[in-house]
Amino acid sequence: MALFGFEKDTLLDLTVNVIPLGILFFFIVAFAAFPAFGTDPVFSGMQFALIISMFLLLAVLTYYAGKAVENAEKENGELGHED
Repeated sequence: MALFGFEKDTLLDLTVNVIPLGILFFFIVAFAAFPAFGTDPVFSGMQFALIISMFLLLAVLTYYAGKAVENAEKENGELGHED
């Protein structure tokens, strides 16, 4: 079973980044449901911009890291079969 085109071993490697993504997602939902610092549009906008930008950057980094791991495994597998 391939999720997002990644094999099971690659997904296990990527859990290092999936856990912080879950934590960031939790805080996005928590701050949207219960505004801890009030509802000032400037401060709330800055807060959500920081959290959401970190979430998106980490998600993109995780995707490309997974692609790099899969490509390295394919290259290593191809080299191993030639011997």
